[in-house]
Amino acid sequence: MSWQPEVDELKRLERLAHKMGGEDNVAKHHSKGKYTVRERVDKLLDTDTFHETGALAGKASYDEDGKVKDFQPANFILGTGRINDRKVVVGADDFTVRGGASDGGIHEKQVYSELMAHELQLPMVRLVDGTGGGGSVKSLNDTSATYVPVNPAWDHVVNNMGKVPVVAAAMGSTAGLGAARVAASHFSIMIEDTSQLFVAGPQVVKYGRGYDVSKEELGGADVHRSSGAVDNIAASEEEAFEQIRTFLSYLPSNVWELPPYQATTDRVDRKDEELLSAIPRNRRKPYKIRPILEKVFDRDSIFEMGKYYGRGTVTGFARLNGYPVGYLASDPFILGGGLTAESSEKIERFVDLCQTFHVPIVNFVDQPGMVIGVEEERKGTIRKGVRAISAIYQATVPMIEIILRKVFGVGGAGMINGHGLHQRYAWPSGDWGSLPIEGGVQVAYRRELEASEEPEQLLKSLMDNMEDIRSPFRTAESFGIEEIIDPRDTRPLLCEWIDDAYRLLPQHVGPSSHTMRP
Repeated sequence: MSWQPEVDELKRLERLAHKMGGEDNVAKHHSKGKYTVRERVDKLLDTDTFHETGALAGKASYDEDGKVKDFQPANFILGTGRINDRKVVVGADDFTVRGGASDGGIHEKQVYSELMAHELQLPMVRLVDGTGGGGSVKSLNDTSATYVPVNPAWDHVVNNMGKVPVVAAAMGSTAGLGAARVAASHFSIMIEDTSQLFVAGPQVVKYGRGYDVSKEELGGADVHRSSGAVDNIAASEEEAFEQIRTFLSYLPSNVWELPPYQATTDRVDRKDEELLSAIPRNRRKPYKIRPILEKVFDRDSIFEMGKYYGRGTVTGFARLNGYPVGYLASDPFILGGGLTAESSEKIERFVDLCQTFHVPIVNFVDQPGMVIGVEEERKGTIRKGVRAISAIYQATVPMIEIILRKVFGVGGAGMINGHGLHQRYAWPSGDWGSLPIEGGVQVAYRRELEASEEPEQLLKSLMDNMEDIRSPFRTAESFGIEEIIDPRDTRPLLCEWIDDAYRLLPQHVGPSSHTMRP
């Protein structure tokens, strides 16, 4: 006796499942310039590495002999595969079946994907394309009752944030639970002209708020490029997959492993001459921070996150001598690089990400402090700035500070835990204090300046006297700064530091004392 007939039936059902929502729906999906769910999984993963779980889950119709005559698969596929030869879990929506809504799905599959990532301690990749929530109210006719909603697998969703890397991509229109699944991640991404993300779609907004709005106007890439709801925008699905692969390359598979090393041919003793003149002598003149980062980190190793949100702070991953690091850097072109409410949130979240996965942090500081003004007070900048500083102080992952120029006020002081070893190097362009001398002189000598017959000349004289005092070498005399370095020595010193950092990292593995939140 052989089980060949059953195996043949298994293969037939699998072929039916691979038809997804049918030829017409697949053609309509392709006409919008979108890949099907199975094409997406194949393009994301290493070739022929996808192992699907639950392919036969769906709705079948039977003939008089009890044989399946037609089959509509659930609109969510899951399984394991490899990205850069590392195993991951993938859960992906099929928009060709009921638009990715839950009334075309079996929610246990989504639960299983999150549980699989949690139990196997593997990175979780979500390709979200639909609501993934309650679906059409027409489905209530089948149950003759409504229900108290529970977000499926949300216990695992929250737990996974503290255990394994979670990546989510909005592949189309995502609303409600679908949008929440995008946001509940360490790295989220949208696709230009293809993705939209919103709490509820245009029709619900029209009913609830009374105005008409298109999908793009409500939640397109232009809306979320700077909203903070997602991290990055990709120009195409292919670019989105490449960004996912790149992001994961810096992180371990789980918190019990170390970030992965990649061999490099870049010399540790490389000293770029342009660093010597990177910071203008005129303290009021801004400079471009990203070229400085490129001259310090391993060549072609920088991956920036959240470029258009909290723009005064630049965050991302890079490598030093092949080892992954996270970086923070001020962008003086944006409000002098000062801490805004948005940049504070960005710092808090990124530091927590590095802390969760034990990625050492390099902080390039040119921090004039928290941005001042009525609008910043209305945003509660002080509270959000303090949260960012608290994240830095709570972090136990190795961190080093490179002072490029300004360190002023509470914001500047909070860029590293000043009560620890606080390894740091300052460039000769360093300028620091409780507040900038220019403003401090105006306050301290206000009466003298008001009483003077030549206030401008007096102010110039006071400033000239302060110029020698503000020299960073004066601070070094009292060991107020440990080392002032030639800017060209930055890379060699950081490469030496990263060796020390990774020697200590095995002591840090395991869950962080505070679980990261989206």
